[in-house]
Amino acid sequence: MQFTDHLQRAGLPGAVWTLVTPDAGIVTGAAGLSNAQTGEAMTSTTRVHVGSVAKTVLAMGVLRLVTTGQLSLDTEVASVLPALRFDNPWQATDPIRIRHLLAHTAGLENFRFYQVFSLRAQADTPLDKALGRDSLTVHTRPGARYVYSSTGYHLLGMVIEAVTHRRYEAWLDTELLRPLGMNDSSFAFSTQAGANADPRLAMGHFEERVAYPAIPVFARPATQFVTTAADMGRIARFLMGDGTIAGRPFIASNLMDALSGARGTDAERTGLQGGHGLALSVRDRHGVIGDCHPGTTIGFQAMLCLYPKEGKAFFVAANADVENADYERLNTLLIEALQLTPAKERDTASPPPADIHAWEGMYVPAWHAVTRLAWIDTVFNPVDVRWDGKRLQLAPFQGKPASLQPAGGMLFKADARAAPSHVLLTTDGERMLSDGLRTYRQVPLTSLLWLWTSAALGAAGLLTILFRGGWLLMRGRLRRSSTLALPLAGVLMLFAPIPFFFTQSFMQLGDLTIASGLLAFASIALPCAIAYGLLRLPACARSLAHPAFDCAALLAVAQWLIVLAAWGMLPFLMWR
Repeated sequence: MQFTDHLQRAGLPGAVWTLVTPDAGIVTGAAGLSNAQTGEAMTSTTRVHVGSVAKTVLAMGVLRLVTTGQLSLDTEVASVLPALRFDNPWQATDPIRIRHLLAHTAGLENFRFYQVFSLRAQADTPLDKALGRDSLTVHTRPGARYVYSSTGYHLLGMVIEAVTHRRYEAWLDTELLRPLGMNDSSFAFSTQAGANADPRLAMGHFEERVAYPAIPVFARPATQFVTTAADMGRIARFLMGDGTIAGRPFIASNLMDALSGARGTDAERTGLQGGHGLALSVRDRHGVIGDCHPGTTIGFQAMLCLYPKEGKAFFVAANADVENADYERLNTLLIEALQLTPAKERDTASPPPADIHAWEGMYVPAWHAVTRLAWIDTVFNPVDVRWDGKRLQLAPFQGKPASLQPAGGMLFKADARAAPSHVLLTTDGERMLSDGLRTYRQVPLTSLLWLWTSAALGAAGLLTILFRGGWLLMRGRLRRSSTLALPLAGVLMLFAPIPFFFTQSFMQLGDLTIASGLLAFASIALPCAIAYGLLRLPACARSLAHPAFDCAALLAVAQWLIVLAAWGMLPFLMWR
């Protein structure tokens, strides 16, 4: 399968994989190095972290509780976790239920910085400590839209603990993994360094094969899981079955039927058959359609894919998280090895909707993985949607353009897909574009032009203050009482955190450190400094060579800061 050659080209130390077929059963393999520093070889029995693939396994534990009657899919989360506060505008008609957390349709944000990037977390930190004191904001009507949420799976870990009165890791290890025969797997924290290091656990790596041992994270139910290739083959085979173990019911068959594919979302009701089910999402790639879940965590990337109709599956985990590495090639090699039957492409020759031109325009993400970064997501990630007379053209500001052909009604299909991949729909009076996993809403171009103009003016104002203030300072003409004195200090303060960010671990992005503390202080000091400069303008106007120029620069920055504050970006507190 040329695994070794590809690992070398991609700069990946090593990988383990599993192939599941009806004839050969579970076949495992490995290539490369388990630890690039020591040169230890990766073997098929090496243990690996799998990141968010843990969500699929944890979901099965929740479904076990549903099967035994300790929960139901329609159980309201608030009734199980009464101490939590949900800011849910749809509470009266659509409270968050267990099914919403499993299918990522609860409307909760993905995570906050401190929940993933922190050195303060401990392996036994109580799960409720990861949520902070704020209420959990529900951004979309529960059940209506796929909104990937590690927060939702964190809540599922808390649900397991509330129902079983045990730590979720211990309960899942004994009540789920052991019955499945996954004796080499665990939800308990495991690392490669320290007194309790696991000698069988592969080391995680980043670019240039820099080793990075695993550390605890606050949001551990969503990402913390160690396993082997053989154990992942076992659960893959179970996921493709009828929910029984040795002929005895373990998970109800109706729940097994709902593991993949959206149900009840706005996109699904309009005909799009993809999306996420109770544990997996539909993945249409390389001419085949499977039920999959990817995973990324510190130093690892993984993928689990099932093809139930053929009884085949694969799992792969690479012990490196390298930004530009071609991980998709690993998936391709395994798909080729499985010799899957190509999916039969649907006949998509059909006319577009009669009002197709009304759907042209700019679209922005309808939800944001990190709410605090919503302004950045909106300004820098819009998609221009146009109808060229034959196909729907998508031109994102970031990423590759896409060309979609009409596939009947409001459905469209990308050329590399076997089934319709996108749908145009109307939700709450807004036009939307969705691929089942990502949803964009149509916005007037004027609203984006305003945000872009605001940002451009603000940046120009900051540069003007920096260079004009610096010039006056160098010439000895900048006094403490000068209009630009305090604003210049405020702008320079923005640069103060930079060297401290470079000297700390990236895993401290969500901690209160010198770097994040200075950034927070700068995000508070700058608006105050700009306001002071504006207040000083009338008194200093006569002594200024260009008072209107200084006033324009201060006003340009002030309006941008007001916009950023309105979007929740100021003050910028990364540890909350």
